[in-house]
Amino acid sequence: MAKSITITLTEDEAEIIADALETDRDSYTESADEARKEGDRASAESFREAAKRIAAVLARFQAELGD
Repeated sequence: MAKSITITLTEDEAEIIADALETDRDSYTESADEARKEGDRASAESFREAAKRIAAVLARFQAELGD
């Protein structure tokens, strides 16, 4: 099981992290689409999984921010 950590952030800092996570998620999604178009199924799956995991973390941040 992953170790939990606690970090205190200002709302602005949390929003910066949420924005970065959105960008990262979108980049992985685009990379997955490109890999799929090129026939690289393994990379496409890896990129999709990364995007999914980032989206889950982003959702937790957005819930805390009330977005």
